[in-house]
Amino acid sequence: MVARDALQGLKVLELGQLIAGPFAGKTLADFGADVIKIEPTEGGDPLRTWRLLRDGTSVWWEVQSRNKRSVALDLKTAEGQQAVRALAVEADVLIENFKPGTLEAWGLGWEALHALNPKLVMLRISGFGQTGPYSARPGFGVLGEAMGGLRHLTGEPGRVPVRAGVSIGDTLAALHGVIGVLMALRHREVNGGQGQMIDVALYESVFNVMESLLPEYDAFGAVRGAAGSALPGIAPSNAYRCAAGAFVLIAGNGDSIFRRLMAAIGREDLARDPGLARNDGRVARVGEIDAAIEAWTLQHPIDEVIATLDAAAVPVGRIYTVADIASDPQYLARQMIVQTHDADGRPVKVPGIVPKLGATPGRLHSPAPRLGEHTAAVLGAVRAGSGWPVPQAANDDA
Repeated sequence: MVARDALQGLKVLELGQLIAGPFAGKTLADFGADVIKIEPTEGGDPLRTWRLLRDGTSVWWEVQSRNKRSVALDLKTAEGQQAVRALAVEADVLIENFKPGTLEAWGLGWEALHALNPKLVMLRISGFGQTGPYSARPGFGVLGEAMGGLRHLTGEPGRVPVRAGVSIGDTLAALHGVIGVLMALRHREVNGGQGQMIDVALYESVFNVMESLLPEYDAFGAVRGAAGSALPGIAPSNAYRCAAGAFVLIAGNGDSIFRRLMAAIGREDLARDPGLARNDGRVARVGEIDAAIEAWTLQHPIDEVIATLDAAAVPVGRIYTVADIASDPQYLARQMIVQTHDADGRPVKVPGIVPKLGATPGRLHSPAPRLGEHTAAVLGAVRAGSGWPVPQAANDDA
């Protein structure tokens, strides 16, 4: 018998679009949840046409919507709204990331759906949350990253703050949302509780990972700013130039690691210096330490630098491009590069599944759907009064 998926039997209704809500849905679907994705009848989720397209469809879509079923509905119509209500009655989880008030205007808000299904867990992701003076504002991940404190810390000092290059604010919100869903389901199952509404704000999800930013300001009035490739207050941890212009990342900020690093680069004097034995002493002399490290790295090719520091058990690594990632043996060994196919059978590589569960690992069981691919089957089951429609492959491991 094949092991059951960790979330097998969990029924999820996804109303969100683009990134935050759908990423939460993807994460649940990767571990066996049956995710029915509701898409607009005209064009579907806008992510279908974001970034690089193959025959009119984004290859990003293949990642974000794998393992889901697509139902095309116009939620502005009474028929579309009634279909959602019928599905919500049988659902365990509903995910949405519209601007607050949108679902209420359609008669699909928390109070209305909770009355229909008291056990429903509703994940609501928005820019600024469902309450507060900014709640009605539209908010994308970029604004959450800025308001959450991340954007002010990125880039080089004195220059325009830069973004991370991916929609990290949306993804952080999605992951916080998944945590909330699993906790709400645990409460419902173990404590005999009802469903509940989970209110996730993009800016709060970013702020939650800002480490010591607030207590340092509160205690010392310190306003941390951009520091380039360095990690302020922790030394040494930086990017260093090697021969031929490559950059290597070295994190020698543990006390014993620092001593091994200094020995490896021929600076035993710094390794034995009592003033550098702890992090606070090293921070005070970080310029001197960084100069010593780079004086050594500049004399060697990056592969030699990595080999030397690996042998000394010092954390070190190159800055990967996606080309490096796609052929790296560590990625391949841990199945983080997965060869799959799209709905038309064309091969496509996508990221593997995280986290790695020992007994019930996630899996890719179906490609990202065509727009409305499952509308007839799902709505037909609803109209027939047979409850939540069971996907064809639901019992393939029974």
